[in-house]
Amino acid sequence: MSSRRPRSRASGGASRISDEQISDLVAKLQALLPEARLRSSDRMPSSRVLQETCSYIRSLHREVDDLSDRLSELLATSDVSTAQAAIIRSLLM
Repeated sequence: MSSRRPRSRASGGASRISDEQISDLVAKLQALLPEARLRSSDRMPSSRVLQETCSYIRSLHREVDDLSDRLSELLATSDVSTAQAAIIRSLLM
């Protein structure tokens, strides 16, 4: 049994991503990063783009957790009627 990961197959043949395609994908990824948009004329190394992306995703996870906690607190207060809380819960499911 080999320790290598299986390659994805497309149309019965091995599909490879070229260096140019990777470079294009990294550039698109960089354009999605908030800090990178401010300095869009500067081309960051791919490793830096990937590091920034991981950091950004972690910050988004923290933000989602914080918002989820705030929503839970809001639903637990008496300011939200039972019917409204039920609607919100059903939308979240």
